[in-house]
Amino acid sequence: MHGAPILLTNTDWRHALLTNREQTLERIYAKVYPMALHYVKERGGSADDAKDIFQEALIVFYEKVVHDQLVLTASISTYLMAICKNLWLQELEKRARKTSLESLPPDIGALDSDEEIGSDTIQLKEFVNGLGDKCRDILVSFYYFGQKLEYIAAKYGYRNIHTATVQKFKCLERLRKAVSHLSIERFHL
Repeated sequence: MHGAPILLTNTDWRHALLTNREQTLERIYAKVYPMALHYVKERGGSADDAKDIFQEALIVFYEKVVHDQLVLTASISTYLMAICKNLWLQELEKRARKTSLESLPPDIGALDSDEEIGSDTIQLKEFVNGLGDKCRDILVSFYYFGQKLEYIAAKYGYRNIHTATVQKFKCLERLRKAVSHLSIERFHL
């Protein structure tokens, strides 16, 4: 059964996932995961990286199929590999940014030595950090790392993209409210 091609219609996928989710996902995993593993390892990743990426791709696929939001125009392996490739490229970009940030001097972004602690210069990141871990992570993931809402929804356990969008909006509104009394000139980015 593992060697058989997985060619089903959108309706067939939905039915298979709703009636026999575990077996259907195992079958997909057995067929497509080795390709994802090879792709990630060829591009500097580990087996754990490949598992994470593939599981995120599987979540995206599952959510779209179950909520009848998927129009599959290629094979499931082609579709999942496209998601895996995009997710892995995002992860590589994220790692590159993190590495470049870590290589900056530790005092970057701090107040200049000429400025007094009580001056009008305020760091935006202090306001973002004041939002709490989840809001900070969502805003940084979306605006700094450029991650898609599909990825953010899966990463933070939201039911769908709409829920992640609403949460991102709420976090952004909290940030806007926190800094609304300040002018842009007062920020030291």
